[in-house]
Amino acid sequence: MSDVSTQQVETALKEVVDPYLELDLVAAKAVKKINVDGSKVSLDIELGFPAKGHVGSLTSKIKEKITALNGVKDVSVKFSTNISSHGVQKGVKPIEGVKNIIAVASGKGGVGKSTVAVNLALALSAEGANVGILDADIYGPSQPMMLGAKMKPESKDGKSIEPIMSYRIQSMSIGYLIDEETPMVWRGPMVTQALEQLLKDTKWKDVDYLIVDLPPGTGDIQLTLAQKVPVTGAIIVTTPQDIALLDARKGLKMFEKVEIPVLGIVENMSTHICSQCGHEEHIFGSGGGQKMAAQYNVDFLGSLPLDIRIRQETDSGRPTVVADPDCRISQIYRDVARRVSAKLSLRKKDFSAKFPNIVIQNT
Repeated sequence: MSDVSTQQVETALKEVVDPYLELDLVAAKAVKKINVDGSKVSLDIELGFPAKGHVGSLTSKIKEKITALNGVKDVSVKFSTNISSHGVQKGVKPIEGVKNIIAVASGKGGVGKSTVAVNLALALSAEGANVGILDADIYGPSQPMMLGAKMKPESKDGKSIEPIMSYRIQSMSIGYLIDEETPMVWRGPMVTQALEQLLKDTKWKDVDYLIVDLPPGTGDIQLTLAQKVPVTGAIIVTTPQDIALLDARKGLKMFEKVEIPVLGIVENMSTHICSQCGHEEHIFGSGGGQKMAAQYNVDFLGSLPLDIRIRQETDSGRPTVVADPDCRISQIYRDVARRVSAKLSLRKKDFSAKFPNIVIQNT
């Protein structure tokens, strides 16, 4: 029996392709340490995205490849996560306490964008990330209700406001600051100023991903976001219906024009599940999101069914990912969360926060 070499272990790891990164572990630079001690092999693997629900299957794949090597009897794998800040639009300053901002947008209302946004935030948290959500829909804030949070935010220093904590995620919304039934009769400039204040005056704490739930359309708020907010990437939510896809394309083209990368498309209400018999039917058409993703060369992140439980659970302030974490719908959301964060981890890193400001003074 001959001892296995580090090189043999590394070659075996080149055969383990991560389904979310779509790269082998060596090419993805995820292998941080290989230690061979006789017949025992220990590995340190570092992922750039949160993957609690994925580590088990990835460990099995690694062990299968390494134990197939002659002379290996025992394999131990240690996982760690290192989430980096990634590049944003030129000339926009980063937000203190926030590594990455992901905008969730739709071309039109009624496609379930806010429901996708809150469940995506909760799914990223369940996968192991520190997550925040900003409700940027000033006219129709819905996140306080969806998160079951009714309290008013506090200000400890009189300058900034503390985010509201709910289900281990930080959140901020105009809905926390006004009465539930008070309409926001504001013109565009007031709305965009309110969005900037909500984002920049909130004391976000070590947030890996800040999900921004945008209002539908391509108006003032979307433009402000593109010009003044450091957005790492955007997700487009649509239904398979032709009219929804038409508007979703406008949203996608808007992000392209302002040089914000589109991380992918989520198709909501792709099938209807009958609450009586469980029959699935494509009532809004089928495959529209996938066709759009292929047409514009962006990732198709996943499809979610039209299921009465999603509506009931979100309306009651306990979104599906926390109400029933093991159900099929929650698993789809967690899969979308891993897909988004994995794709983001492959993008150019932003090191600007690590460099000191250089000030030149005349003396």
